[in-house]
Amino acid sequence: MTQIPEYVDGQLNLAGAESLVAKTVEAVAGAPVDRASSLDLGGIDSAFAIALHMHQPLIPAGGDDTRTADIISNLQWMMWHQDIGDNHNAPTFLWCYKRMGEFIPQLLGEGKRPRVMLEYSGTLLHGLRRMGADDVLDALRGITVGEGRDAVEWLGCPWGHAVAPSTPVQDFRLHVRAWQQHFAALFGTEALARVRGFSPAEMALPNHPDVAYEFVRTLVDCGFTWVLVQEHTVETPDGGPVRTPHLPHRLVCTNSKGETAEIVAVIKTQGSDTKLVAQMQPYYEARGLQPVELAGRRVPPLVTQIADGENGGVMMNEFPGKFHEVVRECSGTRTPMVTATEYLDQLFASGIKPSDLPVLQPVNQHRIWQKVKAGVGPKRLATAIEKLRAEDDRFHVDGGSWTDNISWVRGYDNVLAPMERASSLFHEKVLKKKVSTEDPRYRDALFHLLTAETSCFRYWGQGVWTEYGEELSRRAIERAESVR
Repeated sequence: MTQIPEYVDGQLNLAGAESLVAKTVEAVAGAPVDRASSLDLGGIDSAFAIALHMHQPLIPAGGDDTRTADIISNLQWMMWHQDIGDNHNAPTFLWCYKRMGEFIPQLLGEGKRPRVMLEYSGTLLHGLRRMGADDVLDALRGITVGEGRDAVEWLGCPWGHAVAPSTPVQDFRLHVRAWQQHFAALFGTEALARVRGFSPAEMALPNHPDVAYEFVRTLVDCGFTWVLVQEHTVETPDGGPVRTPHLPHRLVCTNSKGETAEIVAVIKTQGSDTKLVAQMQPYYEARGLQPVELAGRRVPPLVTQIADGENGGVMMNEFPGKFHEVVRECSGTRTPMVTATEYLDQLFASGIKPSDLPVLQPVNQHRIWQKVKAGVGPKRLATAIEKLRAEDDRFHVDGGSWTDNISWVRGYDNVLAPMERASSLFHEKVLKKKVSTEDPRYRDALFHLLTAETSCFRYWGQGVWTEYGEELSRRAIERAESVR
């Protein structure tokens, strides 16, 4: 196994090993994950999977003056200021990031069959290292490369928790590649080869045809074989709702040039409520389901949920006991806990092919394709979209996420304009000049660009968070402009 250094001369190593990362994922393309699995789809009625999303942004708060302060983890700032607001939760948050490294070995030692999917943003992983939380990373390493690795599935994500609908498509690809390299540096290339699923930040799926196409292309090109999507961000080709949410689908995206990209989609049902996962609701929902027909075969349905792994009193306090209770109860039954890749590997081994899966597309695209045909080009597509907006002020191509009352574009000009300037300069001053990805200037500029594109600086509205976003964008612009 080739080791990628986590830091190079004090800089986080987010670039420079692109060829090794590409070779790693290409070597396992299309092959099932090498795991010791007792899952037999023919012997169960249904299955369920839970994923834990973990994220902390990086903020310019390591000092009194925002313009000169060190960039630190928001978690570290919370630890320093536990007397403010809800910051007293910081030690519990830190334990939440570590505790699966304790729960999985314990339950395996009892002879049970725990399963969990984990998604940690790159900003969180870097922040943990920089604040000296090596014990957290060591615990995670134990269930990533150790005996518990078959019980844990890591999901890829954008390094800086950037939302796909409003992040420049070329930058989103940089986020995905950066996360892969960072993960490989932490846990090794063999661990990276086992990462097949992708979890978009905020469950935000682009629905603009050209952006959605590039989103799927990026995932496929980066070696991912499936993506987690929120039920209400997709539609059937006739514009209807998802009819079989507990079966995998194909997410098919066509752009204005008529090009098509597709990937397997696992559907997350219902809204983003941490109580659903904290109280292990997917298990109880799955217990009421029976096999359904797919391509002439009877297959067990899969109930899938994702939630923040640390936010909220229920997740912080009730989840540990409930997780242990359900793992102990479901192990060896006809409603087992699984990971999505484990389920998909067994499904395709049974004779089902990806082409047998029902088709989905991003929400609102049916209305677009009624106005204009794929292949007419970006100008005519833009005209059709403007007509739809004029006819219905609720129509949008800002993308969809777990909450439809938030636009990731409208109302954030003061943040988006500096971010777009930073992105433009990075591509003009760094990429077009073909600065080596191993060059310290490249790594420095990339780190600041990806950090500035974190969704938190928009999600939390106006105030200190947008000020953080503006400051990080200023630094990203400064780094890009300094490249000569």
